[in-house]
Amino acid sequence: MTRKPEGFLGERPLKPESLMMSYGYDPHRSEGALKSPIFQTSTFVFRTAEEGKAFFEVAYGLREKGPREELGLIYSRLNNPDLEILEDRLTLWDDAEACAVFESGMAASATTLLEFARPGEFIAHSTPIYGGTDYLLGHVLPRFGITGVPFPAGGGAVAMEAALEKAGAHGKLSAVFLETPANPTNALVDIAACSEVSRRWAAPGRQVPVIVDNTFLGPLWQQPLKHGADLVLYSATKFLGGHSDLIAGACLGRKELIDRVRTLRTFLGTMSGPWTGWLLMRSLETLKVRMTCQMRNARQIADFLNDHPKIQRVHYLGLLKQGDAQFDLYRRQCLGPGSIITFEVQGGELEAFRLLNALELVTLAVSLGGTESLAEHPATMTHADVLPATQREMGITSAMVRLSVGVEHVDDLIADLTQALEKV
Repeated sequence: MTRKPEGFLGERPLKPESLMMSYGYDPHRSEGALKSPIFQTSTFVFRTAEEGKAFFEVAYGLREKGPREELGLIYSRLNNPDLEILEDRLTLWDDAEACAVFESGMAASATTLLEFARPGEFIAHSTPIYGGTDYLLGHVLPRFGITGVPFPAGGGAVAMEAALEKAGAHGKLSAVFLETPANPTNALVDIAACSEVSRRWAAPGRQVPVIVDNTFLGPLWQQPLKHGADLVLYSATKFLGGHSDLIAGACLGRKELIDRVRTLRTFLGTMSGPWTGWLLMRSLETLKVRMTCQMRNARQIADFLNDHPKIQRVHYLGLLKQGDAQFDLYRRQCLGPGSIITFEVQGGELEAFRLLNALELVTLAVSLGGTESLAEHPATMTHADVLPATQREMGITSAMVRLSVGVEHVDDLIADLTQALEKV
């Protein structure tokens, strides 16, 4: 992407963590306020009728914006200063050309998929994925004649191609949706290899976009656009928000694709509001600090769990070693292991529940990526709508616990897990 002049210190391009403080915002246009005000308004005033006409021509795609023309403010369902600044800043970590922000992660996923899929077409998607997205692909989109073609995350491009062949999706593949690492198993999907398959299965003259849900690792530890993805999705509720006090989503990628997504967002009304946008800008200032601390904590906790006699298996990218099936992919595709640990206790649901009920510092709740540590039971909570047989195929077991590691002192977290495991 071409950075704005404010993205440089002389000739030196500034790093994203530095730009998060001020990028895209001019204090002198807001009474000198150090931080962007909250533009809590539904509509904006035009200076002249001609200006209003020009703004609508650009907003509705009736003409291209001029080289020196700014996108005018019309109505907060179309654009809002807080969200425009936020969208500029969100592009920095992923080095994306453009961004669109949504009222939730599901709003981002649903709007994006609806823009590229048509009745009678297929969406290839890795499994397992977030339970809400799984329901969207398996139960909601089929009502509109759009079929999901699942393939196992660990199987990668080979499994994807086999699933498409079986479905008879030749010329009818509209999009590829990947969640990597997989939720909740942490299995990786090869983005570059799946992107190659998508190009082979595209209809003449029509691109098949590869859309990656990057919520688990966030933009610090994985940058899908650099590995062949066309669009990146986030539940901004998670690491980007980071404080468990907002709901939001985001889609990033090439401007031509984001413009299409943004246009549908306007008419579906799935845009985020200015208060949420302001909270996200606050959160982005500490994103690297939070995620780095969480990852360091998670590395130590994963080692502790891996050595514990009551733990059957630990699924954590930081434990992959030379010779493991996904080690090379991890080294090639990821910049760090993140802070989501999934582990299986010895036993089943009863033992997993005993552990969860005994935790005192770690909170029993769904979601992830917040400053506090959270633990949940995927089989009966986030993935409860997935049939038990399908769960087993995905690698989700009754003994499985998903742990989102926060920023608490790691010794305290290990002490809490120790006392809880004593009760299993």
